[in-house]
Amino acid sequence: MIRASRRAPIPAGLRDSKMLSEVARERIAPLAAAWALDSAVGLASPQEVDELGIIACLGLAAKRGLGLLYGRGVDVAGSVILLDGSHNWLAPALSTPLNVVTRVKADRDCASVAAASVMAKVHRDRLMIDRHADTPHYGWDSNKGYGSTLHMEAIASHGASDFHRRSWLKEPALVSTP
Repeated sequence: MIRASRRAPIPAGLRDSKMLSEVARERIAPLAAAWALDSAVGLASPQEVDELGIIACLGLAAKRGLGLLYGRGVDVAGSVILLDGSHNWLAPALSTPLNVVTRVKADRDCASVAAASVMAKVHRDRLMIDRHADTPHYGWDSNKGYGSTLHMEAIASHGASDFHRRSWLKEPALVSTP
């Protein structure tokens, strides 16, 4: 979540996080953070994703991010919240309705959404790298939790950790905890 500046120039090279290399995202993230008037990353745990589902957890994480902004004095109720895509997954997580607008390809076409996507992706990648120190056999420093062949082989060998979303694992044998 970011609150974007309307006056400062958009950081050069800012794009949807999926269109940038990891190196480019790391370079642009601090520029995006400096450009934003404020920002926050909300998270949902793997256990919450397993229990509630990914769509509900998108809303839960966004609600938590909005709560952080609200706690810093941002007028969340008076803001327009722009979501990438065509589905308002935030509304079901809110107890009070907010002004939510959906826009397909917003992460490609809107600088504030692109900045939020870059900052969130860098934040998540850093969490995965930090997690790697405790459980290096999963290779989170390189695969960032995506289902690469080596990652799936590590899950088969060591079982799923508390950081894995078990509901996403296809084989029952992979779901057990080491």
